[in-house]
Amino acid sequence: MNSPRLKSIVKLFESCRYSHDLYAVFGDWCECAAISMSNAVDLANFEKREARYLEINRKYDARTMGDFSKIMGEVVMALEEKPQDILGATFHALELHNKARGQFFTPYPICHMMARMVAGSAADMQKAIAERGFMIAQEPAVGSGAMIIALAEAILEAGFNYQQLLHVTAVDIDARAVHMAYIQFSLLHIPATVIVGDSLAMRFREDWHTMAHVMGRWSAKLAGARESASAGAMALPPAIPHRAAPVAARSSAPKQEPSATVIERNGQLRLF
Repeated sequence: MNSPRLKSIVKLFESCRYSHDLYAVFGDWCECAAISMSNAVDLANFEKREARYLEINRKYDARTMGDFSKIMGEVVMALEEKPQDILGATFHALELHNKARGQFFTPYPICHMMARMVAGSAADMQKAIAERGFMIAQEPAVGSGAMIIALAEAILEAGFNYQQLLHVTAVDIDARAVHMAYIQFSLLHIPATVIVGDSLAMRFREDWHTMAHVMGRWSAKLAGARESASAGAMALPPAIPHRAAPVAARSSAPKQEPSATVIERNGQLRLF
């Protein structure tokens, strides 16, 4: 990816290189942007996240915070132009993956190809929607969110509105990755809960609900679907806890097999 938007975002970030550590600046921008979006809809976490936002804000001068706003504008415009993993591309363009001990995000074209292969035909999707009313995706290592963005695009290409017919639960052990995914899901209006946690150990610390999740009343929809499943309707995959809570060395989270990235179709969990 070598788009004008990406070049603008990279240039704005690099303007901070001489006065701050670029890896820290990128993480701080992601966290501030995520907090700004979360605080518009998540009153339960408002005070804690607002305090964190102000703590980060105090690290930078007015010019840098102005650049933060410009970066957000470029990210918004990039995702308005087309679905893409603009933040994952930025992470790599800034060569931060080298500093992050080899943390690589799957290139978006590969994610797009895989999502189209797994999502199946429009008929497959229609059957799942007819039986339950919507589709479910779970991602245990979401990274910057590229696979879910590609899945949403594949659903849209098949003629369905993912903003109404798909719900995502995504997890990553890296808070920076969670913030990246949350920002992009929010801007693309993907109903999702993105959780900071360890999918293998079943330890979860913090959850982030997108505006599409809150506005679409997805907590109630998912609860209703599970009640219907207990009565013999189309089953839902095992749930990652709705409200992530701090955990000790021995997690009290519900026991379940570690999940893989899935979309449920025809009553089966399909890997992708």
